[in-house]
Amino acid sequence: MERDTGMWAASALALICIIIAPYISPPWLLSLFVVLICALFILIKKSRYTSVSIAAIAALYGLELIPLVVFSTTFAIVIIGEAAYRIAGQGAKGYIPFTIAAFISAFMVMMYSGYTAPFVAVTGVIVALMLHSILRDRKDSIFIETLGVAMTMLLFFDIDYHVETTILITAVIIGFGFAFFSYKLKAADISGLFSGALMGILLIVFTDVRWFLIMLTFFILGAGTTKYRFEKKTALGVAESHGGVRGYFNVFANGLVSLCGAILYGVTGDPLYIALFLGSVACATSDTLASEVGVVGKTPRLITTFREVPRGTNGGVTMVGELAAIAGAVIIAMVAYVLNVADLTLVAVTILSGFFGTNIDSLIGALYENKHIIGNAGTNFLATLLSGIFAVAVYYALISF
Repeated sequence: MERDTGMWAASALALICIIIAPYISPPWLLSLFVVLICALFILIKKSRYTSVSIAAIAALYGLELIPLVVFSTTFAIVIIGEAAYRIAGQGAKGYIPFTIAAFISAFMVMMYSGYTAPFVAVTGVIVALMLHSILRDRKDSIFIETLGVAMTMLLFFDIDYHVETTILITAVIIGFGFAFFSYKLKAADISGLFSGALMGILLIVFTDVRWFLIMLTFFILGAGTTKYRFEKKTALGVAESHGGVRGYFNVFANGLVSLCGAILYGVTGDPLYIALFLGSVACATSDTLASEVGVVGKTPRLITTFREVPRGTNGGVTMVGELAAIAGAVIIAMVAYVLNVADLTLVAVTILSGFFGTNIDSLIGALYENKHIIGNAGTNFLATLLSGIFAVAVYYALISF
């Protein structure tokens, strides 16, 4: 942790930048001044990472790679949010003042900069909270957090996606509400809370609440089956670690592809991205159910050789697990159909993709995860990606004939 005196000095510099930036032209003049001051802070070794963070964002602004609103709002979110976190006392409770301070300062700075699209600020604040919770034990956390917030806001600034204020507020309430209850029910840790909130908000903003409910169905099924016969799984040594509490790794490994599908559909309106979304969600659901239900069944067989292997072996499959996988895909497909997200063709594609995905996951596990080439998160991500691509290909073939 950096010395507080250096942190506050760097924070004061950031606040000065926010105030004077709109009046300094060209941008490289301010950038040069800030970089020189930060170099001085680094030399006296009081705020190395904070100073490097400020200097990096200033340099990007001076090169005109990021606009004024991203430059100023990044400082408002990270610096003021971090200050509130430290004043309130570090730990889980510190994220409440962090959130409040970051939201208020971000909106005030955006208004000061003459920008009126709050969605960009919302994504920046949530990414800041997420990265802070993930990296809080690292000395360079504030540097990574600052760059992450700036790049996220720049992405959504460039997309220039219009979001009605009522929809955004609804998305924030639902996203954070879902994430908070997941945390209180010990289904997610702090990083999982903010990762889940980000995913929920983006799903609702770029599509609508129906897509969020489909993802929620996966989460409920996954959490429920994780607790299914948990004592026996623990005794067998195959229970989920940390009591089944999910973190950011699990959230993104299972949900990143589907989130990309939802965003792409929101931007383009192309129904192929519905297939990408449903195919990846069906895969994540099917694989989770196959693993959590099948592991307490009969002795599994390795998918590549069909020889019996110990329970919990990557790539091990059982008949009960395969049936659970199909059931999971059917549930996702039916929920999508009832919510009018999927037609009958997409229902069939979703079920096929779920079955395909869970067995691809087993195959990747047997071939690569058992050899420690990739981890479980990598296996899940590749399986959902391949399942989503499979869904797009099958759906395109069906609608083309």
